[in-house]
Amino acid sequence: MTTFHVQAILFDIDGTLVDSTGVVERTWRAFAAERGLDAEKILRVCHGRRSEDTIADLLPPAERDAAVAELAWMELNDLDDVVALPATKTLLPALPQGRWAAVTSGSQELMRARLAAAGLPVPEVLVAADDVSAGKPDPEGYLKAAAALGYDIEDCLVVEDAPAGLRAGHDAGARTLAVATSHDAAELTADAVVEDLTSCRVDRVGDGLVVTVSAGPE
Repeated sequence: MTTFHVQAILFDIDGTLVDSTGVVERTWRAFAAERGLDAEKILRVCHGRRSEDTIADLLPPAERDAAVAELAWMELNDLDDVVALPATKTLLPALPQGRWAAVTSGSQELMRARLAAAGLPVPEVLVAADDVSAGKPDPEGYLKAAAALGYDIEDCLVVEDAPAGLRAGHDAGARTLAVATSHDAAELTADAVVEDLTSCRVDRVGDGLVVTVSAGPE
């Protein structure tokens, strides 16, 4: 059992709140096939990162803008099997307004579409790829979200599923909780690791939040 005493919770979206694994894999595989790239290699590094950052590692500068736009179009037009991850439909609506935010490597348009497709609420503060100059693992997004909520990052809990996002949360100065929904638990370095958010309970205590986490994956 692990207990976090915090003022706010900062969630990643893909792989943390929403299961979009199917569309992510389909779009990157199609993208790779068109260009003769190694899809498996891309899928090992793309989770938790902005598409433009992954594409920058793959293509010359002259081809990048068009490739980012193409990938964004593909993702926006493939929402059929985007679903909420376990416990999110009960956990998020129960959180006090202004006490949680989302920090994502996707665009505002795509992430709002995925949250809607999954039947999940959109937080008042959503920091997306288009809102930062550097994506995860850079801590900029989490620092912006904490500031927008009005809390010190040291008083926030970052909830993530990918190594890049966990590093961003840690480097920002937050406590970190990993959900092993898209990566093996052994790949995730955090203050606590769980299978999914069914292992978490959030209570309003005094002027803060108490997040209680049951035993994580073996």
